[in-house]
Amino acid sequence: QVQLVESGGGLVQPGGSLRLSCATSGFTFSCYAMRWYRQAPGKKRELVAGISSDGRHTNYADSMKGRATISRDNGKNTVYLQMTSLNTEDTAVYLCNAVGTVMGNVYWGQGTQVTVSS
Repeated sequence: QVQLVESGGGLVQPGGSLRLSCATSGFTFSCYAMRWYRQAPGKKRELVAGISSDGRHTNYADSMKGRATISRDNGKNTVYLQMTSLNTEDTAVYLCNAVGTVMGNVYWGQGTQVTVSS
């Protein structure tokens, strides 16, 4: 059974930091590119960051460049998103996404809520 379980969200003050984790199981993690998306109420889901299956290549939304770092541990089947200098516009549900590099399978987690507020 495929599982992607996000954690690490919560309430943080503007300017603060958070580290999100996405623990996965049920598929060959090292064969999947991983991405973090976010969705705020009333807004479209948007890509935050992505990382290749081997961890060598990363990409970020313009709004997150310099403030986010995506990483992965293929030994732990986990992907991380470190975010700094958070502001209220970063408030959203953050979702983990896996895309198979061979067959193109796509899996989603349930998301973790990040709320930036004073």
